[in-house]
Amino acid sequence: MTARLGIITGSEMEISRILEGTREERVGTPFGDPSSAVQMGLIEGKEVVFLYRHGEGHRHPPHKVNHRANIQALSDAGVTRVIGASSVGSLRQDIRPMDFVIPSDFVSFWNIPTFHDEEVVHVTPVLDPELRRDLVTCIGDLGYTVHDGGVYVQTTGPRLETKAEVNIFKELGDLVGMTMASEATLAVEKGIAYASICCVDNYCHGLADEVFSYDVILGNQRRNAERLFNIITRVIEVLA
Repeated sequence: MTARLGIITGSEMEISRILEGTREERVGTPFGDPSSAVQMGLIEGKEVVFLYRHGEGHRHPPHKVNHRANIQALSDAGVTRVIGASSVGSLRQDIRPMDFVIPSDFVSFWNIPTFHDEEVVHVTPVLDPELRRDLVTCIGDLGYTVHDGGVYVQTTGPRLETKAEVNIFKELGDLVGMTMASEATLAVEKGIAYASICCVDNYCHGLADEVFSYDVILGNQRRNAERLFNIITRVIEVLA
């Protein structure tokens, strides 16, 4: 396998619409099975690896995602750069639903996985600045609203945050999600450059007058799906 660019997305992304000659490989790792089969294919002659973060049909809730197996599977496929696309809630009024954010840092105090359970290895987590810059450019070229930078706060899920928690998180960052910090940390441990496309699908609990519900989030996710498809296609054309 010679692919170098890896994409981790939610289950709503129709990979077959993007790639030519898609082939699927179900692989195992020392950390168990990844969330989905590894799917590889070509776009304009460039090979790319896709993996569904929550599995086909979104069967793995965020607190059950096997991030170690996912990153290991991509590493075994020869991936050296990973882009993770995920849904987030906004902690700021000026970061609106349907916007995109390329975060520059993250915070997580809970249960970050590691490949180094049995040895003392310290890594410095970072979101790759070059990959971030390329993502901002690609999204801007498509005419979508993109915020360059911001702090992502990771919670454990699967429940959403209380108003009191949101008030605390507003002092720490700009976005809330449940997966990116885990992926980014593990990627760094494997020497893989990582950056994230955050799709803002809602204001966090208490920030907006509208009723806060999972149905609202799902509706915005569906509306964002086509734009995310365009973004991923553009990113692959430029970066793969």
